[in-house]
Amino acid sequence: MSLYFKIVGLVFVGFLAVGQVKIGKLKYQGGGDWYANKTSMPNLINFCNKNLNTNIFPEEDVVEIGSVEIFHYPFIHMTGHGNVFFSESDAQNLRKYLIAGGFLHIDDNYGLDKFVRREMKKVFPELEFIELPYNHPIYHIKFDFPKGLPKVHEHDNKPPQGFGLLYQGRLVCLYTYECDLGNGWEDQIIYNDPEPIRQQALQMGANILTYCFTQDL
Repeated sequence: MSLYFKIVGLVFVGFLAVGQVKIGKLKYQGGGDWYANKTSMPNLINFCNKNLNTNIFPEEDVVEIGSVEIFHYPFIHMTGHGNVFFSESDAQNLRKYLIAGGFLHIDDNYGLDKFVRREMKKVFPELEFIELPYNHPIYHIKFDFPKGLPKVHEHDNKPPQGFGLLYQGRLVCLYTYECDLGNGWEDQIIYNDPEPIRQQALQMGANILTYCFTQDL
């Protein structure tokens, strides 16, 4: 992990009283709605700042996958429903970002699975997504999820699963599937999800952010 991202991790957990951490939302090619779930990340950020005393800027920034600006964000969130396409330069840029210490959370809003798996193979052709066991720290680091990811919305009558890409033993990408965490982070009025479900989604999101910023400290 780069020194920059280690410093950001220290800021996140409150060891250093410096500027706010900013997180990004990934803009990708292919026609999929990368811009989905407009209230999700602001709500998750607010939840973390309020409940975990974090210091995250209240709005996410849009960051293009092929831009050098991606290296300004230790945490990148990706979502959508449709097609995803990474050019060769996009894939190389994302690979460099993740190897340098960045973290990518992909949340399948429904319909991303075959595209995500295909395009992430361009980024890490040597790696396979592996399902994280229920005892993985990401499910317990702040809030306890003994059965793994919470189920927010039903899609295809499948259980929610958390898949990871591990590069040299470090989790660089978390892919949440059949879970729809992002919808659970949205304003309650959008989907009318019961408040206990929304709270579970937000708590799991807080676990993901905490794990991202502390796994190498």
